[in-house]
Amino acid sequence: MRSYLLRRLVGMIVVIFLVLTIAFVLVRLAPGDPASLMLGPDASPDEVAALRGRLGLDRPILVQYATFLGNALQGDLGRSLFFNQPVLTVLANRAEPTIFLALFSLMVALVIATPVGIWAAYRRGSFLDQASITSAMLAASVPSFLTGLIFQRYLATDLGWFPASGYGGAGADFAERMRHLVLPSITLGITNSALILRFTRASMLDILGEDYVRTARAKGMTERRVVLRHALKNAGIPIITVIGLTFALLVSGAVVTERVFNLPGMGNLVVNAVLRRDYPVIQGTLIVVAGLYVLVNLATDLLYLVVDKRVRY
Repeated sequence: MRSYLLRRLVGMIVVIFLVLTIAFVLVRLAPGDPASLMLGPDASPDEVAALRGRLGLDRPILVQYATFLGNALQGDLGRSLFFNQPVLTVLANRAEPTIFLALFSLMVALVIATPVGIWAAYRRGSFLDQASITSAMLAASVPSFLTGLIFQRYLATDLGWFPASGYGGAGADFAERMRHLVLPSITLGITNSALILRFTRASMLDILGEDYVRTARAKGMTERRVVLRHALKNAGIPIITVIGLTFALLVSGAVVTERVFNLPGMGNLVVNAVLRRDYPVIQGTLIVVAGLYVLVNLATDLLYLVVDKRVRY
């Protein structure tokens, strides 16, 4: 097990190194001079030269790369041109809505997808099975912004059950801020439940046809014990994999939903950074999101050891 963890840690280091390199190269491959693009067409040559010196763009490319890697390894991802703050500080200030939105959306998706997927596999070919597949395809096909607008129209505006947008005022407490996340969480949860539902159903179908499941039934075990203890436990690895990937996708891909509900999260921050040409924020977000994917993959691999002890061997 130690060698397994060591290999995973080495793989993480390699991936992070590649991500840092790609982030560095992408900014340098942008058309035109980054300093000129950041300042706009009205900037004077002196202002462009000053910004180039401030960003270190006037130094040799290998020196820039070494400096960038050294700063990144120390937690310095640069300074936002718009906020005039360290990039990590800017991202930390916007992380709360995005993280909680991803967690609540994943909870909604699991509540919908897991029991329906298990029951659909158990009742293969039934009306519920066909209805669940159709509903999953429909949920995956409808864009999240359209679902969000429909919920805003009826659940927020007409019925007044939830806030239509925003994240509470400046003095809003934690409960009020979480209340503003209910509607966008339902929107994202319904959209992302489709993939988890289909994986759960497919994994359960494979396991329910195994010989040891038929043997368990022949021994007189109850159907509930057979499905939940034997089948679901052995079908857990593919389900855990898709859950981990879904959480990472929710964190990095909630841009549209945050824009629809006007949430001050990381997705909204990246869109505004692109419009403002705030390249340090874009570059820092890319690195942080890639690091999150690496950590989620590591956590998923460790969960394999908990769910199925055979993975240790």
